[in-house]
Amino acid sequence: MRDCPLCQPTPYDLLWQDDFCRVVLLHDADYPAYCRVELIAHVKEMTDLPPAARARTMKVVFAVETALREVIQPDKINLASLGNKTPHMHWHVLPRFESDKHFPNSHWGSAMRDSESQPMRQDVRDHLQRVVTMRVECALNS
Repeated sequence: MRDCPLCQPTPYDLLWQDDFCRVVLLHDADYPAYCRVELIAHVKEMTDLPPAARARTMKVVFAVETALREVIQPDKINLASLGNKTPHMHWHVLPRFESDKHFPNSHWGSAMRDSESQPMRQDVRDHLQRVVTMRVECALNS
């Protein structure tokens, strides 16, 4: 679909991709390790996928969560698949810290406090990409 932003090449930092989905790093100012798993095909709902593709999607989501926990060591991980604004299957994988400006609320909600955002260092980003690649490939080959 021409007007679907997720059907286009990603403008975000690509951490991993195959012919089914991709993992992007959004570089949100307040959440520098915020990742998204995006299906390549324009699919609206998880139940529009055959069971094997649903399982593949979740293997990738869980592998990204595992990689973020290993590299970033957050207090919590939020997983979300909403698609209200962009009806194209994608999962948000968001590491959370008790010190972030929205914790314990959703990062889409009202801020609870001020916090200073810090960009992700390049060495951490590179390490995250290596670990995401390793975890996703391992999950898909198991």
